[in-house]
Amino acid sequence: MTEPTQDRPLADFLARTQDVLSLAERRLIVGQALLMLEQNYVHLPLKAAMHGINPLQRLRVMLARMSTQAMVSERDFHAELLEIFHSLRDLHTNYLVPSPYGGLTAYLPFLIEECFQQEDVHYLVTALAKGYTPPEGFGPGVEVTHWNDIPIERAIRLNAAKYAGSNAAARYARGLETLTLRPLMRHLPPDEEVVTLRYHTRDGHTRTVSEVWRVSQNPPLPDPDILDEAALTLAYDLHGAVLGAVKADLFAGEDATGIEVIPEFRTFFRARSVTTAAGEFGHLRIWSFLTPNAPGFVDEFARLIRLLPQTGLIVDVRGNGGGSGPGAESLLQMLTPRRIEPEPIQFINTPLNKLICDRVRGLEPWRPSMRQALETGSTFSAAFPLTDPEMANDRGQIYHGPVVLITDARCYSATDIFAAGFQDHGIGPVLGTDDVTGAGGANVWTHQLLTSLMDPEPGEESPYRSLPGGAGMRVAIRRTLRVGPSSGTPVEDLGIHADERHLLTPRDVIGGNADLIERAGRILAGLEGRRLDLDSVAGGTATLTVAGLDRLDVYADGRPQASKDVADGQVTIQVPAAGTLLLEGYRKGELVAARRVDLTRATTG
Repeated sequence: MTEPTQDRPLADFLARTQDVLSLAERRLIVGQALLMLEQNYVHLPLKAAMHGINPLQRLRVMLARMSTQAMVSERDFHAELLEIFHSLRDLHTNYLVPSPYGGLTAYLPFLIEECFQQEDVHYLVTALAKGYTPPEGFGPGVEVTHWNDIPIERAIRLNAAKYAGSNAAARYARGLETLTLRPLMRHLPPDEEVVTLRYHTRDGHTRTVSEVWRVSQNPPLPDPDILDEAALTLAYDLHGAVLGAVKADLFAGEDATGIEVIPEFRTFFRARSVTTAAGEFGHLRIWSFLTPNAPGFVDEFARLIRLLPQTGLIVDVRGNGGGSGPGAESLLQMLTPRRIEPEPIQFINTPLNKLICDRVRGLEPWRPSMRQALETGSTFSAAFPLTDPEMANDRGQIYHGPVVLITDARCYSATDIFAAGFQDHGIGPVLGTDDVTGAGGANVWTHQLLTSLMDPEPGEESPYRSLPGGAGMRVAIRRTLRVGPSSGTPVEDLGIHADERHLLTPRDVIGGNADLIERAGRILAGLEGRRLDLDSVAGGTATLTVAGLDRLDVYADGRPQASKDVADGQVTIQVPAAGTLLLEGYRKGELVAARRVDLTRATTG
């Protein structure tokens, strides 16, 4: 056993770490990994085809060797199992290293980010850990050129090759990020105890700095093993979630000025007005979708976008590793007049997945196709939405200005789903600081959740066994498919390609994303905004202000009420005394704006 740890040198922690897993426990872990990948893993055919791998055979060989060869060290055991899981290039499907590693992150007391001047790449220190006293001349803005005497870009690529990532952009982003932050639940401790950087100071001098790796306790995250409906719909990158929490704990965050966010969601949103050369716009940063309170999360999004400038909205999801799939998809309706079609998801057809569907409430839609698979030979089940279509459309459009979405290669899982829906429904352009998102297209379940779902009946035996020592596993259980023009295309490994690319500049990485916001502002200024505002309701007459519309259709409780030609300015329409009003605005025959009105609440006289 290892004593609890506060922040301290990695070498001190490792010196007190002992092997604790028996041979039987190791065999149990490998056997459960084989079960999950063979019977539950939805991307197995795709990964075998795209990456030329055979993880099932590697696990079988690993089991066989454990019966005939001397027991290797625990670190080597974890290393081999991690390598097999990393070969999948899937941030959803993981082996989680047990105690004493699992609850810790190894870190260096600074962050490094990539930026460009023209097309020349540079790597700058962008933040220092709280309480860290750097040597003179070392701090945000210095340019790192070498990592342990290896040119920094080469060091990043070597590091990236060790880690999962569904595409080249995602692997490179992880390679850069894990230079200084490594959650030990997903990665073994660094081999080196000390890292030496060579860097250029701001006044042009070349210097070196050496720092030891430290370890820090991970902040708590929402429990994904609680058996409820929300747990069945999670779609998130655990690595990204841990790093986000660790960064917030170790490093000072962005300036929090702007619109006040309610306390529950202050680590999820940042909302502010930004002034650019092209005008004033709203900027809404969404750090995470990983909340146990998806309805409250959606309510807060709706409140914030009402308070932001209505001239244009920048939705920034860079670095968002996902969370609640329904929570993410339910935001889209508020940015478009179109009905949202949630992304459908499907299981891979296996006997165990069929048994799970037969037993678990809420999986009824998938049952018929899985029962037919024995006759049809279909690889996958039929596809049905992860998000209830009514939930995805229960509010309708709230924001009528143009919208641009900013993404990067660290967007993953539910954020991939959000970005795909944004693009597939034509809400606005996608501006990427990388060419493509992280390409995580799945709903993820933990081994513990599967164990709970398959609690055996009397006289039965569950295929799932409790894992020893706090070990864990996660698996992509259902894959997501796109809708609209890309209908049927899997998100996994392909991701969402940006409509436009912005190379981050030094003013972005150490100057609050100044050039990125300017670029987004120019895009918004080139798009047409709409207005469909309800000014008042009195005496059976509603007064509206409209812009960018030439026709207005009115429905009361689902029944057609009126249709009239309109021009920019105020419009009056006759409305009933109560009920729900749906206003639909058109431009040259195309639906471009919509608003729902509860007449009981809206009546002012």
